[in-house]
Parts: sequence; C-alpha cells; structure tokens
Amino acid sequence: MASPPSSPENGDQPEFAPEVSSEKPSTSPHHKMSPRNRFLFFLTAWLIVLMPFLFWWNTWFGRQLSDKQITEYLQDEKHPRHIQHGLVQVGERMSRHYTAATQWFPDLTRLASHPVEEVRNTDAWVMGQDTSVPVFHEALLKMLNDPSPMVRGNAALSLVRFGDASGRPQIVALLQPAKIVATSSGRVTDSDKVGTAIHQGGLVAKIQVDRSAGASENGQETAELRSPISGRIRTLPVAVGSNVSAGTEIATVDPGDEQVWEALRALYLIGLPDDLPAIRPYERELPEVSDRVRQQALLTEKSIRDRANSHP
Repeated sequence: MASPPSSPENGDQPEFAPEVSSEKPSTSPHHKMSPRNRFLFFLTAWLIVLMPFLFWWNTWFGRQLSDKQITEYLQDEKHPRHIQHGLVQVGERMSRHYTAATQWFPDLTRLASHPVEEVRNTDAWVMGQDTSVPVFHEALLKMLNDPSPMVRGNAALSLVRFGDASGRPQIVALLQPAKIVATSSGRVTDSDKVGTAIHQGGLVAKIQVDRSAGASENGQETAELRSPISGRIRTLPVAVGSNVSAGTEIATVDPGDEQVWEALRALYLIGLPDDLPAIRPYERELPEVSDRVRQQALLTEKSIRDRANSHP
C-alpha cells in the first residue's frame, strides 16, 4: 500500500500533494516519423542533390569517353550534345597526336553540314586541330559561308592554323557587336536589360506578332529573339510596349572576352592595316575591356604595323 503524504512539521492542518491527473496534456506530443516517411524524406533530399550532379555529368564535355563511346556519340542524331561531346573528345585526342583518331575523320567532314549550329561550330574548331588533312581544309573553306556567324568565325580561326587567311573578314566580324533585329512585325512584350551578360542562344526580347504578319487568329503568337553570340547587351533602343516592324533593330550585343581574344590572336598573324579600326576600341582602358584583351589588342596592332612596314 502506498504511504500517505507526510505531515509538515509546524502545521496543524496537513498539506496534501496536488492531485495528479491521469489525463494526457492538451498539447500534442511530438510524433516520430514513420520508417516509410523517413525513407521518402531522405530519398527526396538525395535526389535533390543527385539530379543536378547527373545533369552536369551527362552534359560536361570533359568527361572521358572510350573510343567505342565516341563512335556511338558521333552517330547519335537524337542527341546533338552527345555529338558535341564526341567531337570535343576527338579534338583532345588529335591534340595529343593519338593516331587512332583518324578513324573519326570521315565523321568530322560529314558533320560540317549538320543541321544543328552548335554541332557545326564545335566541328569547325576540331578540324583545326590537325592541319595535315586536306579534306579538313576544304570543309573549313566551305564553312566560311555558313549562315551562323559563330560557325563562320570558328572556321576562319581554324583556317589560320592552316596558314590560310581566307577567313580574315569573318575574323574581323568577330570583333563587331551583333545586331538583333525583329523577325516579324508586332509589339515588344519583354526584353532584357542593357549590360546583362548573355550566352549564345540566350533570350533577348519577345515580340507579340501582329495577326496580319502571320500570327494565329487570337494574335497571341510570340517571336523570341535570341543572341547569336555570347557577350553583353550593349543597347536596347526599343522599349517594351513599342510596336515594331520586321527588320527593326531590337538590340546589339558586344562579343564576349574569349571571342575577342581569339580574334585578336588570329589578326596578330594575318591582320592588315584596314583592320585597325576594329581593333582599337579594345586598346582602351575601360571596365568592359579586360587587361588580357587590351594587351592582346596592343600587340596585334604593333604586329600589323611591323608587317606593313616590312612589306610596303
């Protein structure tokens, strides 16, 4: 039997301990997560971390491929990025003078006319890694007429490796801002901001196409204007809400640092005095001109002047 509460020493009336309620507290206790829910929670967290890594791993061109994988990737018409990955790996082997790389040379010439611009662009760069192959030289000369300015530029840069200055105008063009014009008449519904860095293919502006210009009956068809080069938006002369006609200049994009630097390096070897007006803007001490580019521009002008003086 439980003993009664003890009496206080100095009181006539005993104090009793407060009655302990058998009822549960009104506040809800902390419920433990069930094993199933705990598993789902950790699985979700793991996937959140894993999926970006897998995406990066599958799209990173530096990931090494076996010779068999390269052959398969170069034939994968459903996945152009696989073709690009295979081309990059071929280029690396060619730069290391890997003799077995010759097995893919027919693929390189075939891909010079591939419908995807990014594939042709990468292919033009890769074919410049071996100047001993006459068919590469011929393919690159044809690529100087490619509809893409980036493909034309890369083909011209690769031709310099062959000692061929045929692509000099295309190289000079790499130093110029890219102009983006409206492809249809309509109203500008959205645009990026001046000074924004942008990748090749990045969205610059949207135009709601006029019904009379070929839009659907509800007039809601939208034309997306994308940058043909990587760089920085220099101008946006048309404000959002403005009505424009086809051919109106919507934006200009200054070429990126890497593109300018490669063009200046090529003109160091083949440039002419007529090219100096395109080079001099990069000699200025401006925030948007990196030290590397400015130094290369100065060296390029000096090389052109020395060459002109030695061959008046």
